[in-house]
Amino acid sequence: MDIKMDDINVLHHRCLLNLRRRIRGIGDGRPAQERYMRIQKDGETLSYQGNSEEVGCYVAGHPLSKGNCYFEVTLVDTGVRGTIAVGLVPKFYRLDHQPGWLPYSVAYHADNGKLYNGNPVGQQFGPKCARGDRIGCGIHSENIEAGFTTVFFTKNGKEVGSVEVPVSAEGLFPAVGMHSMGEEVKVDLQAEWFLEVDDSMMMVDSHEDDWGRLFDVRVSGTLLEYVGKGKSIMDVGLAQARQPLTTRCHYYEVEIVDAGEKCYIALGLAKKDYPRNRHPGWSRGSVAYHADDGKVFHGSGVGDAFGPRCLKGDIMGCGIMFPRDYILDEEGDVDDWDRLEVRQGREGVQNVLYLDDEEEEEEDGEEGEQEARKVTVFFTRNGKLMGRREMRVPPGGLFPTVGMLSSGEKVKVDLHPLSG
Repeated sequence: MDIKMDDINVLHHRCLLNLRRRIRGIGDGRPAQERYMRIQKDGETLSYQGNSEEVGCYVAGHPLSKGNCYFEVTLVDTGVRGTIAVGLVPKFYRLDHQPGWLPYSVAYHADNGKLYNGNPVGQQFGPKCARGDRIGCGIHSENIEAGFTTVFFTKNGKEVGSVEVPVSAEGLFPAVGMHSMGEEVKVDLQAEWFLEVDDSMMMVDSHEDDWGRLFDVRVSGTLLEYVGKGKSIMDVGLAQARQPLTTRCHYYEVEIVDAGEKCYIALGLAKKDYPRNRHPGWSRGSVAYHADDGKVFHGSGVGDAFGPRCLKGDIMGCGIMFPRDYILDEEGDVDDWDRLEVRQGREGVQNVLYLDDEEEEEEDGEEGEQEARKVTVFFTRNGKLMGRREMRVPPGGLFPTVGMLSSGEKVKVDLHPLSG
């Protein structure tokens, strides 16, 4: 029997249509099915069920899209090796391979921080990930119709990096791979990531809003760097927090990352309108512990011997012990004290939230009506209590204030070290 070319073309067309329907799987309204092998799924939790020799892989039922362009995976347990991979794969990806190993797949691997982009050999990409970390993966969907898109990865909400990858007609599906006993993750396929592409440059300066006043100090995340001249005592670099200390947030810390030329670093508290060219502690309405000589300055240019000098790597802390009946101008009911939690583990810090004894120090020149607003300021070094100074609270409160005065000085600030 003779077969005409037209008949062959028709048969070929019908085969392509049938194959396309089978691949899509949802063209007739049937729900898409997630796929997994050597994985136990319990709600959003995935657990590895292999023998640590064979890969287990999970592939979601729906691809990422413009309306749902991001997902996150929390590492509940890293098991024996922590060989957990998070990424995107084609719909019918082989479930005995880690995401990223085969063509048209890409993944960030937790155990080594490498990116695998369609190749079993990875490239160094970001930090390793451990138990409790969140790995996110998303797409910038503006180019998806053109057959490619930019895939980005995050760790604990911060972008690690991105890569451009081709996109098949079916799209890119969220995938998780595991390869050692005990590994367990929690998948959030509806997670959202709020950083816009145009705001990517703000990642480094994401903590700048924590500071109300900055003079000759550059902010990079939690790092403060002195950028002043450092030629005279008038060249102070000053960073003052936007919010004062309160009974709910009563303590902060500064780690000396680089002592610079002279380690003229000061940590303390100051009134809101504190002079910009004066080190904390030098002028009225302030008190500070100075790293270079270990002295405490309390509203005066002459300091008192107080504690040891602080060097690179040391952590200096400053806080307030509030009386039990103390209420700030803008704070709520005193009953909130019962709900206040202070994290244990820092010697000399966790037990000094309340003032149980009286100090003899008193600041001169304040009005008598402020007598009821006395507090005790305390300082720590590497978690150990160095000493206390009593002072009256100026209108508006006492603001965390850091001063620097010599070239090369850098500090890392944690404004909420005792918070949950």
